[in-house]
Amino acid sequence: AFLLPILNKIVNREEEGVNTLIIAPTRELVIQIEQQIQGLAYFINVSSQTIYGGGDGKDWEARKNSLKNGTDIVVATPGKLLAILTLGIGNFKKFQHLVLDEADRMLDMGFLEDIKKIITYLPESRQTIMFSATMSDPIRQLAQKIAKTKPEEVSLAIAKPAAGVDHKAHLCYDEQKNKLLDHILKARPDFESIILFTSTKSKVGDIVRALKTFGYSTDGISSNLEQTQREIVLGNFASRQTRILVATDVMSRGIDIKEINMVINYDVPNDAADYVHRVGRTARANTKGEAFTLVNPKDMPRLKRIEDLIESEIPKEAMPEEIGKAPEWRTTKGGKPNHPSKNKNFKGKKKWHPKKKKDGNNNKPNNSKGNA
Repeated sequence: AFLLPILNKIVNREEEGVNTLIIAPTRELVIQIEQQIQGLAYFINVSSQTIYGGGDGKDWEARKNSLKNGTDIVVATPGKLLAILTLGIGNFKKFQHLVLDEADRMLDMGFLEDIKKIITYLPESRQTIMFSATMSDPIRQLAQKIAKTKPEEVSLAIAKPAAGVDHKAHLCYDEQKNKLLDHILKARPDFESIILFTSTKSKVGDIVRALKTFGYSTDGISSNLEQTQREIVLGNFASRQTRILVATDVMSRGIDIKEINMVINYDVPNDAADYVHRVGRTARANTKGEAFTLVNPKDMPRLKRIEDLIESEIPKEAMPEEIGKAPEWRTTKGGKPNHPSKNKNFKGKKKWHPKKKKDGNNNKPNNSKGNA
């Protein structure tokens, strides 16, 4: 959406200096934007360079030179870009465009102060374009801060999952999740490309080890990996050498791999909108795909909020007998769980409350030291 008009404006430009700076939250997204530039600008005289963490000394020099010598378009992650700018490197005499892509994700990742600092190095006379899946108060405040005049806002309808996605949910306890994964995967031996999302990077390794124990070709990706390792993992997954990729939410907006058969949510995402981003990895370009979500009792209200957002009830699959009994679906209309003791089918123990005798003395157990 932003590359085509920018390329159209700067084709065959003769001025020296960086013309356009595109900032994105992850290395993977930076690389994908750069790939799009290379494809769209193949027959025109426009140069581009990426700036992100990782790499060797040669990469560092190339990235510094792109700002110093005035590459037309620079695509960067906030932290590494700021590290170069603080060295006093940057030719912005003919600067025109600042693009903030996935602004809400950058704020979630704690890049707000970095972005504010980066803007201080840029000329005030510029066009600033910001893309965000959500429009929270911090995002609006950022928009007001970086725009000299009142920014023009274009709001599209909230994204919904593609029509080809078959949604399912399994109500389960945490200790049942790995066995459920095995059950789901065994039933789909012809699925060659599966992404499994977890909410924390600390779980990625544990899930990968569990799936490998079951015999599945699995790898994990998170910000803990070096850039070269991340590129290898993504490359193996894209080429079908790895069947299952375990990833965090950061990757839900940084993966563009075709023909993904299924998305599994090991954890229900905190934000309902993230569910749309996660399952949006499958059923692309009018294809079909499945989305499975494993839901523990604590996450049931979150699943209800997702159902409200996508305006559809997600079918709850029956638990296989060999795995055990599933928790009951317990949410109110507002998304808050009912206490199990208020459920007419509740068979657990209720708290003991002493009954008062008519004479006013409490019927309490004897707690004297002589009693066991």
